[in-house]
Amino acid sequence: SPELFLAAAAERTHRIRLGTGVVSLPYHHPFNVAQRMVQLDHMSGGRVIFGSGPGALPSDAHMLGIDPLLQRDRQDEALGVIRRLLAGEPRFDYECEWFTLRDAALQLLPLQEEMPCAVASMVSPSGMTLAGKHGIGVLSIGSTSTAGLQALPTQWSFAEEAAAKHGNTVNRANWRVLLSWHIAETREQAAAEAKHGLFRWHNEYNVRTLMRPGLEPFKTPDDAVNGTARVEGAAAIIGTPDDLVAQIRALQEITGGFGTVIGFIHDWANAEATRRSWDLV
Repeated sequence: SPELFLAAAAERTHRIRLGTGVVSLPYHHPFNVAQRMVQLDHMSGGRVIFGSGPGALPSDAHMLGIDPLLQRDRQDEALGVIRRLLAGEPRFDYECEWFTLRDAALQLLPLQEEMPCAVASMVSPSGMTLAGKHGIGVLSIGSTSTAGLQALPTQWSFAEEAAAKHGNTVNRANWRVLLSWHIAETREQAAAEAKHGLFRWHNEYNVRTLMRPGLEPFKTPDDAVNGTARVEGAAAIIGTPDDLVAQIRALQEITGGFGTVIGFIHDWANAEATRRSWDLV
């Protein structure tokens, strides 16, 4: 549960928004999720953004005995119930194949008048469609992969179509796009600082842990930089501040516009170089 980490962050910060980037809803009872979001919102002084997803790893679903083919539907079902609870609807019953509510209502409502909500979106239209159905924001996580970047230009249309179908509206200002980067004064310096961490991240996490279809391990750290950040439609920026600005402007152009860029923090470089990268941004 990301709330554990965010509770610690809330105690150490004062202004930054705290988003659950995501709560995998099929793995939790929705009433408990709603309660935790409310508690975190009060503890943080009303800074929470509630982000949800269906769950990413087949191994997680397997260990919990959940059919992966049911996860999107369960996210949809849970999200609808959670939003009703957060809105303070009168007590209601709800029953489905995987959870039950009886006379359900929260004892305490969020500190914010309306807690911002977002759905994680990868490559398929399902995340955008769900966001449109519920009239909420989007966190494009798939933009950290080449396939996800290639899908971005057409993604927003799915949110708009679903919103119109269900009598909702969606706002591009609530579309957040995730990007990976390491920035230095020169491209050569950025590559030298990040290549070993990028090599391990790709081979150990993307290939061996996530087991994403079609991904092959890189043979050397230099191959990792060249294959990730030096190809057309690159999924990461390893270069200068100007390179990052150019990528963001290009994404704004091909997508028709979005509200926020979120940096995906990695430990590709050491602590000093990573802090310097963020200072340059």
